[in-house]
Amino acid sequence: MTEIKPRAGLKEWLGLVVIVLVTLLIAIDISVLGFAITPISESLKPSATQLLWIMDIYSFVLAGALITMGWVGDRLGRRKLLIAGAAVFGIASALAATADSAEMLIGARALLGLGAATLTPTSLALIRNMFQDSAQRKTAIAAWSGTLATGAAIGPVVGGLMLNNFWWGSVFVINTPVMVLVLILAPILLPERRDPSRGKLDVLGALLSMAGIMPFIYGLKELVVDGYSRNAAIWAAVGVVLLIAFVQRQRTTSHPLIDISLFRYGGFTGSIITNLMVMFSFMGISVLTNQYMQMVLGLTPFRAALWSLAVLPAIGAAVGVVSALSRKVKPVYLVSSGMVVMAIGFGVLSRLDVDSNIAVLLVGVGLMAAGMTASKTLTAEIVVTSAPKERAGSSTATSETFTEFGSAFGFAVIGSIGSAVYRSDMGSVNPAGLGGEALGAVRNTIGGAATVAAQQPSAIGAELIATSREAFTHGLQIAALSGAAAMVVVATIVALLLRKVPIETGDPVDPFDIDAPATVPAAGRMQPTAG
Repeated sequence: MTEIKPRAGLKEWLGLVVIVLVTLLIAIDISVLGFAITPISESLKPSATQLLWIMDIYSFVLAGALITMGWVGDRLGRRKLLIAGAAVFGIASALAATADSAEMLIGARALLGLGAATLTPTSLALIRNMFQDSAQRKTAIAAWSGTLATGAAIGPVVGGLMLNNFWWGSVFVINTPVMVLVLILAPILLPERRDPSRGKLDVLGALLSMAGIMPFIYGLKELVVDGYSRNAAIWAAVGVVLLIAFVQRQRTTSHPLIDISLFRYGGFTGSIITNLMVMFSFMGISVLTNQYMQMVLGLTPFRAALWSLAVLPAIGAAVGVVSALSRKVKPVYLVSSGMVVMAIGFGVLSRLDVDSNIAVLLVGVGLMAAGMTASKTLTAEIVVTSAPKERAGSSTATSETFTEFGSAFGFAVIGSIGSAVYRSDMGSVNPAGLGGEALGAVRNTIGGAATVAAQQPSAIGAELIATSREAFTHGLQIAALSGAAAMVVVATIVALLLRKVPIETGDPVDPFDIDAPATVPAAGRMQPTAG
């Protein structure tokens, strides 16, 4: 007999508003610094290395602490952790806004990353607790997924608007009043849920996860920014070794941070792969499309950010369609379709040329945003229902860690493909009277070509700009085609892994069947199917 799940009421939906507010700020903070770098540089005068850390330390700490914070939420209480995280996030925002040195800003950004690491897995785990009814939970998770995509899109716009009217610290100070509101409303509207049976914290595992994830992502980013270097490769390799040690530790310890056995379920593994690959593709190509708008189409950074808002209707449409169809169509078809839509978006971007109307770009990016939102909405539910309710925080943290990996991989692989094609096309360019560092800058990046062209006679400069734009657009085309092919391949793999995941959750599963549905029985624990 099927258990009737209680339906959420007004209190739960108001609680969802609190969670959405938190999620929106986290997503905005990832991209809000885009326009603030120049005024920060003028005010604090950081070194080149310090500036890199100001930009990257937030995502490094966020990625490194996710798994540990997911365990802490499961063990001590998710509402407690969300409240603590909101306090840390608000205080860190105030410290960042008032920083009077590069070192202080780096420290504040690190603290912001730690706060975000407590809030990200907690928010989705709380949704699992609050919305027991499958249809309502799908709607709530769709709102959560749409908020992530929306926040990333409007981050640069928010930053630009604040900087047009206030000082650079205003991009941080906007977080504090919202977090104060969260501190007031969370104890009233959000339920508490924890798992006292989790035992002691695996300190060694926590150290291995952070010590592995941070250098791995750092190494990848360095390889993208500066190309291959021995130091960057060493950092990435050290990260890989430590992550392997972390996995081995989780397989042998009596109180693991994450349940490695979850990866034996096709639904969970397929969802993890999906999250990694959609972020891989979307974040990877976004680096190139943002440069295309500014360096090829000639838009200012702020105008480019405003144009990026045009994809929001696509995100909203994806949320609505998935919410309606997910009650009638199996997840395997919807997730695979979302990835195919992303592949089509890549295909549209591969048709760009130097004279394309911006509408072509927006259609391609809009399709990718819609496909990403649709896929992540569905996989988010599979992830949170794969583990017992008490451990939803840890399973969510695992998924979000792979999401961060996907972003790093996207920058590394897709961005590098575009850069490699650009350098190949520009390798034969040799303007008269140009050599040494100037010629190297022209052949290395389109930004370097623009800087050098501005210092040349008008005829040579115009020819150099035209040639670099052709080379960059060619790189974007090849990168987009590569991304489309990757999405089709991964969609096929994911279709195989998710094929047995049902429309409704709550069915028992066979823990030894890798293709078993990623669901849990009504009691909230995984149980084997009767023979």
